[in-house]
Amino acid sequence: MSQTLKETLRLHLQKSYSAQDLKQWFDPLRLELSEEEKRLSVGFPHSFFAKWFSDSIQDRFEQELHQFLGTGYVLHYGHSSNTQAEAHAQDNDGKSIDFPFGHQFTFESFLTNKKNFFPLTTAREVAKQKDIIFNPFIVSGEAGSGKTHLLKAVANEVCKKFNPERVFFGNMEDLYNLYHGHFGGDAFAARKHICKFRFLFVDEFQQIRKYNNFQSELITLFNHFYDHKQQMVFCCSDKLPSYEFLDPKLKSRLEWGLIVNLKRPDLDIRVRTIEQYCRVKTISLTREQVLTLAQRFTDLRFLQGILLKFYAYKEFVNKAFTDNDFEQILSQTAGTAKKHIRPDVIMDTICEHFEVERKDLVGSRRHHQVVQARQVAMYLCRELIGSSYPALGRMFGNRDHSTALYAVKKINKLQSTNSEMKNLLSVLKKKCLSKA
Repeated sequence: MSQTLKETLRLHLQKSYSAQDLKQWFDPLRLELSEEEKRLSVGFPHSFFAKWFSDSIQDRFEQELHQFLGTGYVLHYGHSSNTQAEAHAQDNDGKSIDFPFGHQFTFESFLTNKKNFFPLTTAREVAKQKDIIFNPFIVSGEAGSGKTHLLKAVANEVCKKFNPERVFFGNMEDLYNLYHGHFGGDAFAARKHICKFRFLFVDEFQQIRKYNNFQSELITLFNHFYDHKQQMVFCCSDKLPSYEFLDPKLKSRLEWGLIVNLKRPDLDIRVRTIEQYCRVKTISLTREQVLTLAQRFTDLRFLQGILLKFYAYKEFVNKAFTDNDFEQILSQTAGTAKKHIRPDVIMDTICEHFEVERKDLVGSRRHHQVVQARQVAMYLCRELIGSSYPALGRMFGNRDHSTALYAVKKINKLQSTNSEMKNLLSVLKKKCLSKA
């Protein structure tokens, strides 16, 4: 990587690290980038530095690199004394730095303390995939405890070693709809498709209660994944023994694995979550305001929804928060735990603006206005919700993830050069955020 490009990366990192931090760990690095091969080589001054970097900085560094470089890059580590060829020989496969399920969902950003130390530690072990020890691995916990974050963190880490195309990620409703929607009820074809995946991640497992007749098919899937040492990771809202609606055969199989329970985040974690969000989004809240939010709201999802409103205020009003602004925003939300922005809200907003039908937005029509509406909708789902590219593909008519990636990149590039598009996105964001 040229010195100029390294300086550009340093500017990017300054949003999250102090000048002293960067001087300590970033400046000593030697970086060589091959755009053609999408390969980044990172050299360390000596082995002691490499060990310290691996233990302290590496996960966050890779997350920042993904945001800076984009998708498809492979990372290679080595000592500065090594030649590039030797470094390549030492680590021929390299390490992917893609985060297909959202760059914000990492172990590094999963804030916890001793209370949830065991679930986090075992999740990291599952993600290493040295051996299939815990299969299935099941994370339970109340709403807002961080289950989905942990599930996506495992999936993102797995994708550093395995092709994301080999990972199925969705909730129980997605899995059911795959059988009865995409494959039109052809259980054999759907089963054959699912069994090709190396990893099966299913969120909201308790939704199986709505599809009682689907439990026998889950037993079949379970047997295949277990017998072939293909990893299963599930999330559910309560402890499995409380699910009286489960088929005894399915329930007993689920108990073969490891079940961990996430406790609700305490005050310390809520404070750190708010501070982390404010740092990333450059929102200026006083210590007293941070504590007020952390003490008043215990549900992380609800808390993130409120922080989204503060972000919207900063983006569109563009002035520092006064105490009156702070209290006014809280008064509009207190007591009503609104949900995150749903994809449906964004799609409806786009359809209304572009005057297109929802069926066209997710369909195959290639009319210019429909295509642009679809691409803008994908971009906003990525920007406001953090939807992964595979999830975007599924949302918009079971398209390939590469189509979603192209759409997001195109709109992002267009808004950087076209003021009309930039203004349009600003207006549409505001409309979507107002419906959160």
